[in-house]
Amino acid sequence: MSISLSFLYSCTGVSSFFIEFMKLISLFVLGIIVWSFAEYLLHRFVFHYVPDSKIGQRLHFIFHGVHHDYPSDSRRLVMPPSASLPLAVIFYLIFNVIVGRIFVAPFMAGFLTGYLFYDITHYAIHHFNMHNKFWLAIKNHHMKHHYQDPSKGFGVSSPVWDKIIGTDFPVNNK
Repeated sequence: MSISLSFLYSCTGVSSFFIEFMKLISLFVLGIIVWSFAEYLLHRFVFHYVPDSKIGQRLHFIFHGVHHDYPSDSRRLVMPPSASLPLAVIFYLIFNVIVGRIFVAPFMAGFLTGYLFYDITHYAIHHFNMHNKFWLAIKNHHMKHHYQDPSKGFGVSSPVWDKIIGTDFPVNNK
């Protein structure tokens, strides 16, 4: 009995901590919300930051500028695993400190789900014809970012943070 209990408490999996179901769901949903804010911040302040140096400008172009110059290029829509996997590890380590090792797994699962939703949505926005009003609104929002004003509309999979922070497009701007 004591061996199995000590093993159980030494594991770091979610089930070993007996997290209540509603807390587990709340952490997962919180991870999705935090991703949506991270998506907004990364797109606005990292992807749209243009350094002064020639090398910095070239790196900016490779990471995001090329996407604005060629928005329909399907090879430029998804972050390659060589960049996304190390970033996921960094985010995990940060969240492990912030939310703690007991709660990091469901939180990170939500965060990664948000990231996957963003990646799939971004690809679909650029390559699929949208007919549903919800998806068409998201596509129109992102297309305005590309073709009207790249200093607005940083939320790719959701315009919520643009509305809250004030970087949304004017309502009369169709």
